[in-house]
Amino acid sequence: MDHTNLCPCGSHFTLEECCLPYIQGEAMVPTAEKLMRTRFTAFYLHDAQYLYKTTHVSQKKYTNKSDILSWAQQNIWQKLEILNSSENMVEFKAYYLDENKTSQIHHEKSTFIYFQNNWYYVDGKFY
Repeated sequence: MDHTNLCPCGSHFTLEECCLPYIQGEAMVPTAEKLMRTRFTAFYLHDAQYLYKTTHVSQKKYTNKSDILSWAQQNIWQKLEILNSSENMVEFKAYYLDENKTSQIHHEKSTFIYFQNNWYYVDGKFY
């Protein structure tokens, strides 16, 4: 397998077999953990539209696509590590290099909601 085309979410599948069909709207995300994986991949791909679309409507007033895109682009997303997950919660570490090329870890316990046949990110507790 060509490891250069592996999905950024860490699944060991290719991007086309893993997160891309969800990001492109060709498939429905089946679980909160899968949504977390697709959102990490969207950060990696700088797809602010998908990140905004998968944020629950109750939280959209706190963010906008340009801020999401800016944060996605100023960092080099390296790796996602899922630490724990349940039906509507995912604890993860996202590894990245910041704008100064300094290694960073974003550690979060995210809450998700299944609403109108779709999973959405609601909020997170940061560590």
